[in-house]
Amino acid sequence: MLRHSLLTRVRHMMRSKALIAALTAAALLPNAAVGQGTPPGAQAPAAQSAPAPKHQTAAPPANGQPPAADGQAGPAAKPATPKVPVSEALQTLRDRLDAIKADLESREKAISGQNVGAGDLTRARDGLDPLADRLRSVIELLGPRLEAARERLTQIGPKPKEGEEGEEVARERAEREQAVNDIDGTQRLAKSLLVQSDQIVDQISNRRRAAFTRGLFERSSSLLSPDLWMRVAADIPRDLSSLRSGVDDTVSLFRRNGTLWNLLVLGLAFGLSFALYFGRRNIAPALGRRDINVTTPSKRAKLLGAWRVLLLGTLPALAGSYAVYYALDVTELLPARFLPVASIILGGIAFIAFVEATADALLAVNKPAWRPAPVSDAAAWRINALAVSIAVVITVSKSTEALNSAIYAALPISIATRGIGAVTAALLLAIGLHRFADTAEKEEECFGPYVGTDTSANIGGPLRLLGWVAVAVIAVAPFVGYVALSAFLVDQLIWSASVLVLLWLLIMSVDVLIGGSLCEETRLATTLQANTGLRKRSLNQIAVLVTGFGRVVLIAVAALLTLAPWGLDSTDVFSSIRTAFFGFKVGDVTISLSSIAYGIGILGVGVFITRGVQRWLENTYLPATDLDAGLRNSISTVAGYVGFLVALALSFSYLGLSLEKLTIVAGALSVGIGFGLQSIVNNFVSGLLLLWERPIRVGDQVLIGDSEGIVKRISVRSTEIQTFDRSAVIVPNSNLISGIVKNRVRGDRTGRVILSVSVLRSKDPVQAAEMMVACAKAHPDVLKEPPPRVVFKKIGDPFLEFELVAMVVDVNLGQKVQSDLNFSVFKALADAEFIPPMGPASSFITVQGLEPVRDALGQIAHAVGSSATQVIAPAASGADDARRSSAPEETAPRNPANESQDVNRRRHG
Repeated sequence: MLRHSLLTRVRHMMRSKALIAALTAAALLPNAAVGQGTPPGAQAPAAQSAPAPKHQTAAPPANGQPPAADGQAGPAAKPATPKVPVSEALQTLRDRLDAIKADLESREKAISGQNVGAGDLTRARDGLDPLADRLRSVIELLGPRLEAARERLTQIGPKPKEGEEGEEVARERAEREQAVNDIDGTQRLAKSLLVQSDQIVDQISNRRRAAFTRGLFERSSSLLSPDLWMRVAADIPRDLSSLRSGVDDTVSLFRRNGTLWNLLVLGLAFGLSFALYFGRRNIAPALGRRDINVTTPSKRAKLLGAWRVLLLGTLPALAGSYAVYYALDVTELLPARFLPVASIILGGIAFIAFVEATADALLAVNKPAWRPAPVSDAAAWRINALAVSIAVVITVSKSTEALNSAIYAALPISIATRGIGAVTAALLLAIGLHRFADTAEKEEECFGPYVGTDTSANIGGPLRLLGWVAVAVIAVAPFVGYVALSAFLVDQLIWSASVLVLLWLLIMSVDVLIGGSLCEETRLATTLQANTGLRKRSLNQIAVLVTGFGRVVLIAVAALLTLAPWGLDSTDVFSSIRTAFFGFKVGDVTISLSSIAYGIGILGVGVFITRGVQRWLENTYLPATDLDAGLRNSISTVAGYVGFLVALALSFSYLGLSLEKLTIVAGALSVGIGFGLQSIVNNFVSGLLLLWERPIRVGDQVLIGDSEGIVKRISVRSTEIQTFDRSAVIVPNSNLISGIVKNRVRGDRTGRVILSVSVLRSKDPVQAAEMMVACAKAHPDVLKEPPPRVVFKKIGDPFLEFELVAMVVDVNLGQKVQSDLNFSVFKALADAEFIPPMGPASSFITVQGLEPVRDALGQIAHAVGSSATQVIAPAASGADDARRSSAPEETAPRNPANESQDVNRRRHG
């Protein structure tokens, strides 16, 4: 009893001491373990006012010495700092981490054995991602708490090297150090467990890849080996006996479970399956609504018809096969080992139906006008026959393999059946490729260049070469002992072809059904324009983005489906994508795509708000002030720059880029600039200004010095301008910023055309101006506002000079419009006789003040004409006598005086 009472008293004393220590620590530093709570000074009065116990029983010393007697002064010993217990929240986190650690250790132990199967790897892999997510959340949760605890410890300052610090300060430092150590230890444990989970994932992936490679390249007996066929012949009787035993089991099970209800259910399943297959073969083509009389259906109609044929040909077959399998499973009329055989056979029948429906949907053998695939009629028929034949061979081969597994057939028979199936599929592929190589008959010239023949199947080049390589590998592999590789390649070839065909159909559907609905004049596009105010160009951009995003998603899914049978686990893929999105490390740098996206989003929102404030200043506030236009523009520009810098700073702070790091980068750049990079930096900054302020844009027509052309590209160093003679001019950006640049399309792309027209002075100028304006208004590229106008430039002799000024919709159309207006104005004025006709008479020269010269020239001409008449007269008389003698009848004699006068008149003109 005495011993029991002493032990009881000791326990009470220890409990009271622990309780007092905990209360003291809580009073001095509440929540110190997690780095939170009120400062210790706030609880000091409460701690001082707590009454001390009057009687305390000292614990016996640990060294075995007797305690000091009452009234005797013992040695002055430094009181030990009480240990603060871990907070409840931190202890809960540690308990969770301990549970996760035990789970990870059990998983690691499960995959560390020698005989680990695929099921063990799958069970070990399942649930690892949620564990990793919980560990990441714990690490993120403890990060701010650890920073706060370290900040509090830093506030105390370093421990003095000389002298002793106060008892309160020492106790405070010990408590805060303990809090930092507790939180840091918990976070380190979470990080180590996260690394352990990643290592387990890597081990599982490596084991899966090793098992897949080992099974794929495992060498067996060759189909050319006589030993294989001898063993097959020896094992056939045993396998036939096993097959008869399975049939007997099926008959006995059918007799035992063949109740009326089970037979009714099975009969209904077979009847439903037959009805679905019959409807698929006879009713589905009519419901496909591909009228043979329609010769030019649209792409949208073709794709919708293809989807109807595909779905109506596939879904009934799947439903019928599933109904029969479900009935066999529920009624238990088939042994459990033969259920996989039934599943393979029914699935194969559904697969054949899917291949037929896909070929009919895409190839439309009997309806070429409704064919979405760009192939000829001969190619469509051949592809259809080849696809259905290969589907039948694959179904028979898989059904035989399932039957061998059900009857536990010998390994040589399994090898032989798989090899024969792979070789048969390779032969069918070879026949198809050979028929695709059939060419249309075409005579070649004896002398001249070689003309390639046209293939009737539209399949050639790398695709056919790849097909021949696959056929060669599939056909040769069984004969050298790699039957598993050959069968796997056949399966993957069929699987990849199915995935690619569906991918092509889905991409075409996205482009036509979604992109076409937004780009074309459809009801959806009209509704969006009316309700949202979007322009047609904006809808086109949205359509391009949507179709591009759809293509990326479809291609990614198709890639995953294609690579899945090659040992690629979708869980690992999605885990890698998530890790890349939420953060991955390159050395000591953590790159997080999500943080980058959020940072860009913050920058975009900041720029959007800045633009809104800028527009409010420009349009609402500043016009209401008395400031001049230049100052208002400066205020608006400075506000835009300040807003952009603030948004950029917020974005950088979210990404974790401090100003110190940016200062280091700026210092390095300043050193480089000081060593001779002024020109490059000048062009770089000028390029940034061009891209930000956009005084010139890509597509603008600019004039720089003697070069005029279209801006093709603006980079951070130079700008490329293409002149009208197709030459490229590279202009440094600093020249565009500091030099004079004439931008013809800065505000808008409208241009001005000026025509100089001269009209006869005798015509009505008002009517001439109206005719020219009418010609300009009739041109489709001339703007109605501002309207064309005519400027009366000069009143001349004999012409009136006008200028026709017209605004065109695009400055690039200026020369074309000017040429067209010249033709139309000339025709209109010439028809109205406002301009003289073409020819010498169309030019008039009026010379004034030369009348004396004209008179003198006339007198000289008269004198010269008189002397010439006297010389020519005798000769003229002789000529007249000759004419009179030669003429038999002369009515009257000629007068010489009259002849002389005629000569003089001709001389004077």
